[in-house]
Amino acid sequence: MQDKITVVIDYINEVKTRCTFDAAAKALGITPQALKKQLGVARPEISWFVSPTSGEPMRYTDDEKHPELYRTSRIITSANVLKRNLEL
Repeated sequence: MQDKITVVIDYINEVKTRCTFDAAAKALGITPQALKKQLGVARPEISWFVSPTSGEPMRYTDDEKHPELYRTSRIITSANVLKRNLEL
């Protein structure tokens, strides 16, 4: 499972686009809570995972957010996008 999570992390860092926890978790076949636990401590490369309501990473300081987090208003909200682009 960690390999698949790493693939998703690498992808969203490459495309520099926020992604909801729900979309990522559904694409991986786990719960959002399980994904949060697997991601571990707050750090810039995982700050792309955001709340579907606020579009913000949850409980992150400005120093923990990726410097390009707001470069686009686009947010991946569909697991199908990840499944299609990553062949999950």
